[in-house]
Amino acid sequence: MFIVRLTYTAPLEEIDREVEAHRAWVEAGLAEGVFVAAGPLVPRTGGVILAHGVTREALDARLAEDPFARAGLVQVEVVDYAIRVADPRLAFLKT
Repeated sequence: MFIVRLTYTAPLEEIDREVEAHRAWVEAGLAEGVFVAAGPLVPRTGGVILAHGVTREALDARLAEDPFARAGLVQVEVVDYAIRVADPRLAFLKT
């Protein structure tokens, strides 16, 4: 399981120019089963993506294709962690 934190490093005006392409990229990750959930931080300073069932190398390659990352608009932090206990609805995430 990976927690990906995107922190904006550019003004929101620049972020907004790429937001639709970024959302399409996120939707593709969801459709392919790599991303489990994603959404913006509140206040709007970046976002978080939960990724599962992918290697770190494959995730890093995917993250490099994010329109925000390609445009140099975000700092990306990836946290790798093992879920040991979870609500039964999230049992599929346990390692």
